[in-house]
Amino acid sequence: MTESTAKAHRTVGRVTSILECVARQPGMRLHELSVALDAPKSSVFGLVKGLVSTGYLIEADGAYQLGPALGNLLTGGLPGIATAARPALEELRRRFGETVMLGAAVGDSLIYVDAVESEQPIRYSAPLRTRRPLYPPSAGKIFLAHWSARRREAYLQSVLPDAERVRAAMDELDTVRAKGVALNRGETLPDVSAAARPILVDGEVVAAIAVAGPTTRISERLPEIGDALGDITAAVVKRWEAARQG
Repeated sequence: MTESTAKAHRTVGRVTSILECVARQPGMRLHELSVALDAPKSSVFGLVKGLVSTGYLIEADGAYQLGPALGNLLTGGLPGIATAARPALEELRRRFGETVMLGAAVGDSLIYVDAVESEQPIRYSAPLRTRRPLYPPSAGKIFLAHWSARRREAYLQSVLPDAERVRAAMDELDTVRAKGVALNRGETLPDVSAAARPILVDGEVVAAIAVAGPTTRISERLPEIGDALGDITAAVVKRWEAARQG
């Protein structure tokens, strides 16, 4: 058997170099990355924006840090929150008999990093660490509701067919942020409905817990589930903070 020889690829090399630079020096700016890579700003800009949109980088005021995709997609991510949330997922499953998921935002996508499936023969099943749109899943709405209005509107314009639908979604997300709970009544799949609430740490949404099941079975219970999620998510944060301190 002949052994293949690995060859360098300029684009791949630049992408990995960007990630390595930001890992070593969080907060690097575009011009600094351009100098470090010895590459034109225009080339680096496109790569950086692509990494932001897919969640491998986070941009804030022109400075870049590593994003959640590295942990959530590649290594199972959110270890502290996932561990703290696991008893809550199991409790919700016992209480409502439906599938319960822990969701994270990765760039412009939603992924589920943990789930406890319903034991009923007909149930909702969500693959883990698989990208899905932020809208209209209930967990995705939670993250969108906490984005800036400008970023939220830009995202909605990319996934909804017309301005009227965008305006309606913007209004809905304002309500989600105000009430702290998001519902999905058969919007993703007609036969599946769900409710979700955020896990907030220092005012930031680090994850969302959603309960989903067949619409005919769960629809009337969504308000009750939403109320229960409020207490559950607060307990998750307390458990997480206690684990960090102890």
